[in-house]
Amino acid sequence: MSIRKRLTQEESRTVALEAARALLIDMGPQAVTLKAVASRIGRTHANLLHHFGSAAGLQKELARHLATTICATIEEAVIASREGEGNPREVVDLTFDAFDKEGGGALATWMLMNGNEDALDPLLEAIHDLVEDLAEFNGGHMREMTHTLCLMALGDALMGGPLTLSLGLPRTSARDTATRMLIDAAVKAGLVVPGQSC
Repeated sequence: MSIRKRLTQEESRTVALEAARALLIDMGPQAVTLKAVASRIGRTHANLLHHFGSAAGLQKELARHLATTICATIEEAVIASREGEGNPREVVDLTFDAFDKEGGGALATWMLMNGNEDALDPLLEAIHDLVEDLAEFNGGHMREMTHTLCLMALGDALMGGPLTLSLGLPRTSARDTATRMLIDAAVKAGLVVPGQSC
């Protein structure tokens, strides 16, 4: 006989969000429904409705969950890079992967296309908080770099593959450009000297 552990409300939400994240990565944003998530975690549709209110609510909370967890990882990579323990390419790869492999770009686009006007709020809040947290490391350039890096990562996630193919460029072209941009900005801000790893 199997006894299912009773989860706290927060644990239930986290389990549901991780299942939604797996569905997003495996099958795309259209698969992130209350019914699909409930089925994946052995809960009822009504249980998820209680936690998220609607499919749009679930998707918005998934966007918040993704943004928060991914921004925390990016923050660690930025700090490590500044302390000489990492490098700008790690920051670029984490950002690009957040929009591509983690499904952030597809989810944001799907939500906007379905009329969820405040769909980007959780992502924008998490990025804003990341920039504020890292203000001491940036010499005033973090906002512009973050803006450009996120737009590059989103564009690459949505059409980078076909575009690089049509232009005869390597698939990593946008990531390579973003890495050079971060290194150049760090040199310009005096955070590193030319030729030094940052």
